[in-house]
Amino acid sequence: MTTGTADVRDETVEVWNGLLRLRVKVAGDGPPLLYFHPLPGLAWQPLLDQLAQRHTVYAPEHPGTSPGDPQAIAQVQTFTELLLVYEEAIRALGLERPAAFGQSFGGMVAADLAATFPALFGRLVLAAPLGLWRDDAPIPLMEMISGAPEDTPKYLFAHPESEAARAAMALPADPELIPKAIAQSTWNVGCTTKFAWPIADHGLGRRLHRIRIPVLVLWGRRDALVPVAYAAEFGGRIAGSQVEVLDDCGHVVQADQPERTWTAISEFLGG
Repeated sequence: MTTGTADVRDETVEVWNGLLRLRVKVAGDGPPLLYFHPLPGLAWQPLLDQLAQRHTVYAPEHPGTSPGDPQAIAQVQTFTELLLVYEEAIRALGLERPAAFGQSFGGMVAADLAATFPALFGRLVLAAPLGLWRDDAPIPLMEMISGAPEDTPKYLFAHPESEAARAAMALPADPELIPKAIAQSTWNVGCTTKFAWPIADHGLGRRLHRIRIPVLVLWGRRDALVPVAYAAEFGGRIAGSQVEVLDDCGHVVQADQPERTWTAISEFLGG
């Protein structure tokens, strides 16, 4: 399929002793880059189009979130198993030390993969990842998920009424497709929050010191979901990491500050 400017194709890799067929969207040409998506599932977006102009982007779909295969999530019982599934998938794709980019929930996955398998990635971008917890900086993840849908944008964007925020939250133009899209998104969140309930802390803080590759930690100063205090927390725990905080920016950095986000990521990956 063609999304934006990139020609996106589907690949499937068999993992977990043949119990899972993990779907991966692939686009672009160049050095490999893995993208790990946030809680609502994989949505191909302009930032991925931009990355596909310089990289071959591999974007795996979290088990259970692929349309037509909802029960795949039953094959993954623990967060440790999820990490092993992704590590197997990366080997099955034949990727050697690709760059990785993880966002929110996907940032937690990417960070823990880098800590658990230190030789897996070559570079790592973490955009407002989950995975740590401080009592003085609570993360209202469950409040967002269990709250009214119309309140969700205030957790994600610095300007919830902006055109960029509305575009990021847009439902299909065809009214007949809206119920299916809502149901799919709801199921996707259930599949991902299986590993984020009640808090998304699996002990990552005790493993981050194992990451010894170049890392960019990217955060919005006005992040209402994962407070900006965690930017310094990740930066301080990952030796030599680069931390960049974007002003007038919420949780979804590429929606609130697309140009500055692209500049930061492209310069880091090209460094």
